[in-house]
Amino acid sequence: MKKLKDILYGVSVESVKGSTDISIAAVAFDSRKVVSDTLFVAQKGLLFDGHTFIATAIEKGAAVVVCQDLPVEMPDGVTFVQVIDANEALAILASNFYDNPSSELTLVGVTGTNGKTTIATLLAEHYDKAGYKSGLISTIKIQIGEEEITATHTTPDSVTINRVLRDMVAKGVSHCFMEVSSHGIHQKRTLGLDFKGGIFTNLTHDHLDYHKTFASYRDIKKSFFDQLPASAFALVNADDKNGMVMLQNTKAKKLIYALKTEADYKARIIENQFNGLLLNINGQEVWTKLIGSFNAYNLLAIYATADLLGVDKFENLRILSELDNVSGRFQHTVSKGGVNAIIDYAHTPDALKNVLETINSIRTFNEQVITVVGCGGDRDRTKRPKMGNIASSLSNQVVFTSDNPRGEDPDEIIKEVEAGVRPENYKKTISIVDRKQAIKTACKLAQQGDIILVAGKGHETYQIIGDQKSGFDDFEITNQLLTELNK
Repeated sequence: MKKLKDILYGVSVESVKGSTDISIAAVAFDSRKVVSDTLFVAQKGLLFDGHTFIATAIEKGAAVVVCQDLPVEMPDGVTFVQVIDANEALAILASNFYDNPSSELTLVGVTGTNGKTTIATLLAEHYDKAGYKSGLISTIKIQIGEEEITATHTTPDSVTINRVLRDMVAKGVSHCFMEVSSHGIHQKRTLGLDFKGGIFTNLTHDHLDYHKTFASYRDIKKSFFDQLPASAFALVNADDKNGMVMLQNTKAKKLIYALKTEADYKARIIENQFNGLLLNINGQEVWTKLIGSFNAYNLLAIYATADLLGVDKFENLRILSELDNVSGRFQHTVSKGGVNAIIDYAHTPDALKNVLETINSIRTFNEQVITVVGCGGDRDRTKRPKMGNIASSLSNQVVFTSDNPRGEDPDEIIKEVEAGVRPENYKKTISIVDRKQAIKTACKLAQQGDIILVAGKGHETYQIIGDQKSGFDDFEITNQLLTELNK
């Protein structure tokens, strides 16, 4: 239990009706989770306005209501706190309620369009191997030491973040690595957290359904670095033209990593094969299990972060060489018949281009590259023709299919993807709405040595069609079909 007056510290309060000298048992923004003595925060979201659930929250036992607009009816015995910004208030309240757990461990945030999951996940693995107890908050999972929790968002809500961080501290976690999404930054879920460092990977076309313009998307990412304290580090990819933008107003220590330009942390690819990468990092060679130039950037960011946080240089390189691919990130398998299959989360034009260019840089060109790809429904539509163009230009054959169509007609989504195909590539493409049938067709087309890329869903173990969520794992299904077809 915490006193309301204590957890209001730092919140921009406009008015208070009722006592602040009352005890709070929980903080919630979902009225369904309200119990006796809860502080309920009414947020204005994209789909729902929490103000419409104030009466329900009070009926369920809310002792305090934090809101931007005071309701007409304010029952006695309930304290109402009017704030300027409910999202901001929730982040600060949650941090205060859980005694600011981020200040008790080393918290590093990773942001950018592509690479966040790989970098955050492998940093946690790196620190485990270095003898620390690490935590992870990512798209794939939340990990507290050896305990794993399935993630529902790239960056969870403020209450979940702080509750998880408090649990990490209680269980002896010393370092936590966290994906920081543009949605999470914009909705102020990370406000009030004490980051010891921030990493910027790259910025490409994504989430314009939400942010509307690329400039807005970029500036949201930049605001994360603007908020870093002078005691933190800001590590950015200087080969991305937006990297230096991230550093413009930060108070943090500025550092850069790159493959193409001079940098504090510089890498060079010596060998790039399907079984790994040979890199030179700051003058030292290291063989790694990861594949592709995009992973060279990821590995360099991991090396740089570990170095900045005090890991011995040679120990750092040794651990780097032991790291494995993250689930659904260029996940490679070879069938008994010698067909290569790669499962990757690439769901943006740049990510798909990177994966296909990597495959083409390694292959002998005596084999076919067969790509299975689609685009999610109820998401940024402007990237769909770009994905179609990239897939058909960089593959020998393409099967366009459903990703997670959600509330949209999958046939219409595929038509928008097909619209980007150039006339000279028409003959390369076919469209099959059913994703399993699309993968099966790719497997039937593949011969020994060929490469099947199944892109878009990566680690996901489900598919969303309409309002139905059913089991679907690209990696398992692809392997199963290759086996059934004796490929």
